[in-house]
Amino acid sequence: MTLGPASSSEEIIAHLKGMHDEANIEGMGRFGINTGTALGISNAVLRSVARQIKRDHGRALALWASGIREARLLAAFTAEPKKMTTDIARAWASDFNSWEIVDGVSDLFCDAELQGDLLAEFAADEREFVRRTAFTMIAWSAVHMKKEPDATFIAWLPLIERHATDPRNFVKKAVNWALRQIGKRNSACHAPALALAEKLAASTDKAARWIGKDAVKELSGEKVLAKIGR
Repeated sequence: MTLGPASSSEEIIAHLKGMHDEANIEGMGRFGINTGTALGISNAVLRSVARQIKRDHGRALALWASGIREARLLAAFTAEPKKMTTDIARAWASDFNSWEIVDGVSDLFCDAELQGDLLAEFAADEREFVRRTAFTMIAWSAVHMKKEPDATFIAWLPLIERHATDPRNFVKKAVNWALRQIGKRNSACHAPALALAEKLAASTDKAARWIGKDAVKELSGEKVLAKIGR
């Protein structure tokens, strides 16, 4: 079957099912990916499929509704950011069950410029993967929002500090990621991010201490200091 922009969600899902790979599913499981609905198709292949079928928001919603891992990633890759709403984002976030789905969809949420509406809300959410979404969005934004004022990122540091004590693996790793990416953005962001990292590194809380020490190590390294011109 040859896929293209006119392909329906049903045709795309049938094509994906034809690429089912049990060996790849086993490999994904070793990386902590939820494989309950997985077909075992790599993200590189899915990106190639996304380029073939192009963006179509209505079809993306149908792909997401299928519940299939690969179809949901394709939904993230082919949805139209300008048509994403906070309600759709909340509905999708409620379905999150794996770190890689969070990371794949967070890019879309950021492209849709939903950070201002959803960051604090998602960070306050007790569900592990919804909270992870907030900090994945911060990490993505720190890298890609080149024209955004540094004040935006510095203003997100208290949110990072507030949730640095969450011991859950996929949350603390995202909190750490967000802190490091803000610190690596430029010299203006580096100083306050490093100061927070040092504060967390001295914490009596195990999760916060790990986040802080890891961030201090990278933000104090020669590679980062050279990048930001110090």
